[in-house]
Amino acid sequence: MPSSEDNKTVNATATAVAPVATDREARFAAFVADHREQAVRMAWRLTGGDQATAEEVAQEAFLRAHRALDRFRGEAALSTWFYRILVRQAANHRRWAGVRQYWGGLFKEDAPDPRPAPRGDPALRQRIDEAMDLLSPHQRAVFTLVHLEGFTVEETAEIVGCATGTAKSHLHRALKSLRVTLATAREEGR
Repeated sequence: MPSSEDNKTVNATATAVAPVATDREARFAAFVADHREQAVRMAWRLTGGDQATAEEVAQEAFLRAHRALDRFRGEAALSTWFYRILVRQAANHRRWAGVRQYWGGLFKEDAPDPRPAPRGDPALRQRIDEAMDLLSPHQRAVFTLVHLEGFTVEETAEIVGCATGTAKSHLHRALKSLRVTLATAREEGR
């Protein structure tokens, strides 16, 4: 039978752990508040420009990060760790979108797009979307992080989980592909 001193030790340990968990939860809640808008924007760009999908991907990334918070080792910044989760979540979504579209299209007609019409030149937006869709998932992620989100190549490499040289290579190939694709579209008069 445990003694009252053993109970005091267990209670003291539980009391000491509770503030740490509460502090971690509070810091994560502040992190979510500070980074939600950028996370949704980044997810929007990585998933192809659908706001509802972007919000879903960002929310799932925050949820996965929260679940894994006790495994965060602090070797990188919390934001870097989180954005790596977000990039992977967006890649997973894009990978399965084709499967969902294929199987969903077999059984029902496509519903009309509920999104409002985008501002600007719709033909140009279409060409850019098509050019971005031709990029590999790594090229798209690196291009988006560097040129659209403003991360450095080094930060991007850490987020994507590759060497800096590899990130530079993906970025170079993405830029080359976009230049060729958009130049070809311009020459065709589209």
